[in-house]
Amino acid sequence: QVQLVESGGGSVQAGGSLRLTCAASGLTFRLRAMAWLRQAPGKEREVVAAMSWNGATRYYADSVKGRFTISRDNAKNTVYLQMNSLKFEDTAVYYCATRPLVFDYDPRKYDYWGQGTQVTVSS
Repeated sequence: QVQLVESGGGSVQAGGSLRLTCAASGLTFRLRAMAWLRQAPGKEREVVAAMSWNGATRYYADSVKGRFTISRDNAKNTVYLQMNSLKFEDTAVYYCATRPLVFDYDPRKYDYWGQGTQVTVSS
């Protein structure tokens, strides 16, 4: 059974930092692209950061470029999202998701999802 478990969300003031962690099990992690997506109230779910199975390619949404960093540790079956210089508009539920090999910009292309973790940034 595939499980993705996110942790690390919380409340922070604007300008602060958080690191999200997603622990995966029940799949061949090293052959999976990993992504972080978010959904703010009243908005569509969007991919904010993604990494291919071998780490060769990464994607960042324009809104987070230069502030967020995605990384993975295949030995621990874990993917991280380091979020710095957080802004009020980063407030959302953040999800970890995966699909085979290469990432996609379309959230519908991911086949397994975590339960989500809330990130709240106060201005």
